[in-house]
Amino acid sequence: MSARLSIAAMVLLMACKPASAPKGEAPAVEPVAQPTAPVQNQRIHNYVIGHFDPTTDLQFVLINPSHADREGLYLHQDTYSAFLLMYGAAKVAGIDLQIRSATRNFEYQKGIWERKWTGETLLSSGENAATAYPDPKVRALKILEYSSMPGTSRHHWGTDIDLNSFDNAWFESGEGLKLFKWLQDHAHEYGFCRPYTVKDVSRPEGYNEEKWHWSYQPLAEQRTAYAEAHLKDTMITGFLGAEVADELDVVQKYVLGINQSCRH
Repeated sequence: MSARLSIAAMVLLMACKPASAPKGEAPAVEPVAQPTAPVQNQRIHNYVIGHFDPTTDLQFVLINPSHADREGLYLHQDTYSAFLLMYGAAKVAGIDLQIRSATRNFEYQKGIWERKWTGETLLSSGENAATAYPDPKVRALKILEYSSMPGTSRHHWGTDIDLNSFDNAWFESGEGLKLFKWLQDHAHEYGFCRPYTVKDVSRPEGYNEEKWHWSYQPLAEQRTAYAEAHLKDTMITGFLGAEVADELDVVQKYVLGINQSCRH
């Protein structure tokens, strides 16, 4: 048996039995906190806002490089187990799924955001946000078209993955279209949904469409429910531009501005 198959088999075995947790810790699936206090479950709160280290958290596992475009990516163990099942089924259909991005904690997301905020990284339009948009609110809105403020990203949760390409156009023809159609038809069978569909009357707020972004719903809907009940704009702090989070209503419009089929 190849090393690759051995690793996949081990992870699949993990998916077939209840996840155990060290003595004194919560189980793999955390209970959803009730809306009677700002923070009732500090652990899930930290997951939602990204204040943890996936490299040391026992609920997270290292992604095999054969399933990603680079080493060092992590996912919640339940998400990765589900992905492996989907990956295997896609392979049979001639589809090669490749994870391009997975868990990103607060510090990782802060780096992405601040490089765009300062103009070190150009926007997808090719603009330098710092010079093109000196007004903080306008600049934040431009960055928010595709990138989350630290503390608000679903990639904090260990439930979300970006697949194959970061270009919507790639998924509209050839290999990309074949892959996208397969995901549309089958991803739900493995628990995955697409949170950032085209913006319309059913999803008027939030990030622009991302055909590459898929979310493991059984776990993500718990994080979503927690955010809806407890996450406040005033909690979104600690990075350049954070002062406009409240004015932009980022929790309601971006954290919760998702495809409604991904919520329940």
